[in-house]
Amino acid sequence: MIKWAIIFAIIGLIAGAVGFTGMAGAAMGIAQFLFWTAIIIAVILFVLGFTVFKKITR
Repeated sequence: MIKWAIIFAIIGLIAGAVGFTGMAGAAMGIAQFLFWTAIIIAVILFVLGFTVFKKITR
């Protein structure tokens, strides 16, 4: 998911440099959404990993 966020960010930067501001804004919005979604999922899995690990080792 981070890979797609980076791809959309690059598309947004290129579109902004060329002058397609509407498309650049949309691509950056998608990139932000994907980035924060990936971070939230990673944190949730990190916390679940620690709680499940503690239950398994006891």
